[in-house]
Amino acid sequence: MRNIKNANVEQLLLKLLGVDKTARLFATLNHPRILSECEEGTVTRAELAQALNMTLFDDLLARSTNGREYTQETIAAGGGVYFDHGALRTVRWHENGALPPGEAAFARILRPLGFSINGRYPLDRLGMTGRAWAHDDAPDEIAQFFVSELHPERFSAEFQQAVTNVIGASRDPLTPQAVGHLWELEREGVLPLEAAHALLPVIVGAFARQHETPCEADYDVLLKESAEMAWIATEGNAFNHATDRVADVFTLADDEKAKGRPMKLEVERSRSGRVFQTAYRADIVRREFRAADGSIVTRDVPGSFYEFITRKRTFDQDARRWQTDLRFDAGNAQGIFKMTANQAA
Repeated sequence: MRNIKNANVEQLLLKLLGVDKTARLFATLNHPRILSECEEGTVTRAELAQALNMTLFDDLLARSTNGREYTQETIAAGGGVYFDHGALRTVRWHENGALPPGEAAFARILRPLGFSINGRYPLDRLGMTGRAWAHDDAPDEIAQFFVSELHPERFSAEFQQAVTNVIGASRDPLTPQAVGHLWELEREGVLPLEAAHALLPVIVGAFARQHETPCEADYDVLLKESAEMAWIATEGNAFNHATDRVADVFTLADDEKAKGRPMKLEVERSRSGRVFQTAYRADIVRREFRAADGSIVTRDVPGSFYEFITRKRTFDQDARRWQTDLRFDAGNAQGIFKMTANQAA
């Protein structure tokens, strides 16, 4: 279904990303069937959700060399990417500045766009909780969001203070105008194109870091107890990873290892036996920190990464059709999250 261009999605992306990136994204990503027709000038929640997802996918590739190279090779070979889900990390903490704590900062964006919670996953080994958000209008074809919350109260008092030091003055990226547009979108299911043009860059900006440069001493405290919170300190709410849904993740993993790519050693298998995941190790990025004397220092830290998933289908007797298993697995997720843990330094 690639190369079919929904006019509204195209207009949104052209204004935000330009001609070249827009064309490349349409040539790369799967195109949900629900977007095969549109009303010019009136943007549906599904169209805006797809424009957001395509933009965030592009942002992830800009930050992940391995993901970018894989995608370029796939397109060159005549293939495409079936965007399954993007993942982000949040902190559920009372000292969060102007930003709503944890998942609440994104629920107010995802619900108006047509997403609903599709599962809750305790990530207890990490002191986190994950929730999947699937799109009500096209759950199998519009990429899901996997939003995780870190719970600082499960860690030491020193850790909690470091969390407050890092995120306690976070800013809220949503403007009053954007809040109004989201309310209208939730109520009506559509927005005028001009309003969608104004809203899209604001909600894209929510998937970023909303706090200032962290202190190196706080980072080191966080890193001792939670590589995930240390990652949030440098990367914020940016996509932790984006995921390509592939037919056979086992074969793909072997092929990527043979190319010398930094692939996860083992494929994660869900308890249901229907969801299989693997990933590259996180790309290393250079980030700034504030030293004790107030100067700026830089360190190499784990950034984002690119993931692969295979989802088995089952035949639904009542609906008389094949259904893709869109669930996640807590064990899989905790295994995948380690892609940003063992390279923290």
